[in-house]
Amino acid sequence: MTTLQRIHQLVVMLALPAVLGGCTAASPSGIVPSPTFAPRVAAVQVDPVAQYARDRLSTMSLRQKVLSLLMVHVPGESPSDRIDGDLLEVGGYILMGDNIPNSLGELKADTAALSSEADLPVLVATDQEGGIVRRVPTDDAASASELRSEAPEATFDAFAERGALLQSVGVSVNFGIVADIASDTSSFIYERSFGATGADAGARVAEAVLGESMVLSTLKHFPGHGAAPGDSHSSIPTTSLAFDEWERTHAVPFDNGIAAGAPLVMFGHLAFTAVDAEPATFSTRWHEILRDDLGFDGIAITDDMGMLERSGVAEYSDQVANAVRAIEAGNTMLLYVGAVDTEGIVAAVARAVADGELDEAVIDDAALRLLELRRELSGQTGRFVRCLAECSALAN
Repeated sequence: MTTLQRIHQLVVMLALPAVLGGCTAASPSGIVPSPTFAPRVAAVQVDPVAQYARDRLSTMSLRQKVLSLLMVHVPGESPSDRIDGDLLEVGGYILMGDNIPNSLGELKADTAALSSEADLPVLVATDQEGGIVRRVPTDDAASASELRSEAPEATFDAFAERGALLQSVGVSVNFGIVADIASDTSSFIYERSFGATGADAGARVAEAVLGESMVLSTLKHFPGHGAAPGDSHSSIPTTSLAFDEWERTHAVPFDNGIAAGAPLVMFGHLAFTAVDAEPATFSTRWHEILRDDLGFDGIAITDDMGMLERSGVAEYSDQVANAVRAIEAGNTMLLYVGAVDTEGIVAAVARAVADGELDEAVIDDAALRLLELRRELSGQTGRFVRCLAECSALAN
């Protein structure tokens, strides 16, 4: 008898008394009374992906939860060959230009090797905007600078082509939809923006999300790089734009992209001082606006955290302190393109939790969102089973 047969036999034996208990004996008169049935209870629909994520989360240590919130870059081709230690447990990897081999077939093999567990694949991301920002060089679909003068429908076609390319090589997340408005041709973000107004950019952002539905779209750089002059790679671009003016203008493309179903929003290291003096990455208020005002329920990911260290602001020069602040603010995932001190971040977060500075529930919420997203990518719907050896021993 197989293990499954033994388990099935056990279930039947346990259920038998309950079944027999529902039978009714004949009365002395020979009349069998009508059976008494318990009232019907409506079946509870359980989301198998959410159930898997909850079960898995319950088995994770704080260290594992924190590592799952990190997306990192491993330099060079065949990056899986250099993943060890803490990097084995991170939640995602970003591919930069140095990771791209000579052929798409090699790239597909490289991305497949990044996930050590088919049931819970890591997120594999890249910046594939098209034009001047593209990691996979065979992408010839139109870029934002070309699409801003075309009908919005052309954006759908370009990003459908772009998304299909990324899917074919195993990239699951595209940091490719710039939702920033830019009207000034000297702006850092102008060539990467879909339009000079909220309406123009917003219509194309929505089409881009719908077009690349085969991968996970990301809207960037919230709350809007076009409002804040400067380059966030080396400074903290700052604006005094009033909140109500932001709602009428720079919020529109993000609102449209969220309505179209974008599952990720990337926070820019941008200071909108009329709302919060802190960069949006560290701003609880901007995370509340995204969640409550715009109704976003997906993954809030930071821009490269190393940019903060290079901003020239002494307060942001400590990598591990920045990580704690970013998690406290409400980011689901932290992105690192350069070197990352995973052990230092885990230790700093653990101290913050122990000192009462950071509620572990905030970490749990972020880890759960990512577990659900990664489980959905697997295409599997079974329950998370931790005790395979123990259960098999009991069945025998």
